[in-house]
Amino acid sequence: MLIYCAIRYYGKILVFIKVGAFLQFMASSLDVKKLNNKQLEELASDIREQIVQTVSKNGGHLSANLGMVDSTIALHKVFDFAKDKLIFDVGHQCYTHKILSGRNDDFKTIRLDDGLSGFPDINESVYDAFSVGHAGTSISAGLGYCTARDKLNEDYTVVCVVGDGSFSNGLNLEAIVSSNNKPKNFIVILNDNGMSISKNKNGFYRMLSKSTTKRGYVGSKKLIRRIFGNSFVTKGLAKFRDFIKRVINKSDYFESFGFKYVGVVDGNDIKDMVTILERVKFVAKEKAVLLHIKTKKGKGLKEAEERADAYHGVGVDFKVDNGNFALSLGEKLNSLIEKDNRIVAITAGMASGTGLSLVEEKNPKNFIDVGIAEEYAVTLASGMALGGLKPVVAIYSTFLQRAYDQILHDVCNQNLPIVFCIDRAGLVGQDGKTHQGVFDISYLSHLPNIKVLAPNTTDELGDFIEYALSLNSPVAIRYPKNSKIEQELIRLNENTLWSVVKKGDKVNILAVGPNMLNIAKECADSFDGVGVISVRSIKPMCEKTLESIKDSAIVVLEENSEIGGFGSMVSTYYANKNQNVRLKIMGVKDKFIRHGLIDTQMKDNDLSKESLEKEISKYLI
Repeated sequence: MLIYCAIRYYGKILVFIKVGAFLQFMASSLDVKKLNNKQLEELASDIREQIVQTVSKNGGHLSANLGMVDSTIALHKVFDFAKDKLIFDVGHQCYTHKILSGRNDDFKTIRLDDGLSGFPDINESVYDAFSVGHAGTSISAGLGYCTARDKLNEDYTVVCVVGDGSFSNGLNLEAIVSSNNKPKNFIVILNDNGMSISKNKNGFYRMLSKSTTKRGYVGSKKLIRRIFGNSFVTKGLAKFRDFIKRVINKSDYFESFGFKYVGVVDGNDIKDMVTILERVKFVAKEKAVLLHIKTKKGKGLKEAEERADAYHGVGVDFKVDNGNFALSLGEKLNSLIEKDNRIVAITAGMASGTGLSLVEEKNPKNFIDVGIAEEYAVTLASGMALGGLKPVVAIYSTFLQRAYDQILHDVCNQNLPIVFCIDRAGLVGQDGKTHQGVFDISYLSHLPNIKVLAPNTTDELGDFIEYALSLNSPVAIRYPKNSKIEQELIRLNENTLWSVVKKGDKVNILAVGPNMLNIAKECADSFDGVGVISVRSIKPMCEKTLESIKDSAIVVLEENSEIGGFGSMVSTYYANKNQNVRLKIMGVKDKFIRHGLIDTQMKDNDLSKESLEKEISKYLI
């Protein structure tokens, strides 16, 4: 049976709408302010349904967004984010914000070619105050906004939403402890759901949750209000309760860093959230506030609630594909650990996506998840290596770049035997500008002492890991999410760095990685005299092969930035030899890659069979 309710729309016309259909009237964030508490709850239900339907078609971040629906609605009810600034940490929980800020009609295009980004983007809307895709940036950016606002005598509130997983990221902690004098009209909302991508296990999170999430503490506030109402007695007892909290905690950490701490609040209770945010907004006029809320990741979808980690990021029809390289890595490390207990697998909040959850299950004493702290992961591995262990650090390409300084100074400078397994290398599709793994060859290959390898198959990955662990120096192994290539395994050694897939006397294609090798093989089959060489070792290069093909035209095909990539290394090699070769570098253009289908991204960067055929034809005339 359909249920209808009446509301006064825009304060003028009385119309009837179906309960749960409020979204059709959300032209802008200001429309949220016209709804009462019950209507806000209906709006939340409507938004959850829209998120689930859209993600099932487009893929995307599901459980984090479902958990933040209620709190985001409350934020838009209390603040005006056309003027006030809402800054998300990571940004993978911003879907409700996009829906409520004039992008509801376009929400169906999220993550698609030419559609909305899955993350906040300052070029997309004035409601997106900061472009983001990595953790740890929100508090620093928020303080920067406050500094500019106060310097220019402007008037707006800055609100940062930080998940408990990214709250302990080093950059956020630096921002928190940098000064005990925080600006006014500055609010940090700590969204505590016990998760980053995987379940949080770090000590800071345990400290934060220990006393403030106890049932007695959380329930005391509601009990006092229920007995005494909103009288002076309630206020007095609430102050006494806060005093007891400080005694129990022995230190009021956030107060010492310039925040008024408020918590813990049920972030999935819209009515309470609106009330608390209105009070926090008032308090923030005198002192910065840290509001600690608890939310249920995946709320509203049973499967996502029960398996929040698996439903963190999903594909079409909620398919979870961590990739065959990840599965192979986990299985290989488990087999190697059985032979050598010194091998320890390290990741930074992405155990499942890298395949290390398999190590955690079978060999938990040989597994470390440091949370969203890539820099710490690398320097931790450095100390472990110096102490006699064999660390294997598995992190996505886009996130490992955050630890560049540690790789340079702590690993390569000391020439330590650490193996980096770099997943999601190359174009990654719908996650967009912040997540493309197209810079790792550039930021790793110029570092002294490190070797950089690129397997084409899962068998090669396993062999390369064994080879890397046998060395006494750092090794980086880069690979995309999946490989569809099937070929006979050639064991890696100093004499088999590259493999000749097809011999050619007129043109030779140097292909880096399985995606490029696939394109090269398909293209070469259409031409006589065109050879294909699989570049399994980016650094060191196979100089013997480079000398053997210098009289032919050479095309480098790589899923990395053309600037500073493998093609640049080949060009430098021949330039230093004073050899004049015909060389074409085909890689990712000098631009940030928007979200969209990987095939579209490939074509936009001329990394397609058609583009390669066109280039080769120039040398065959």
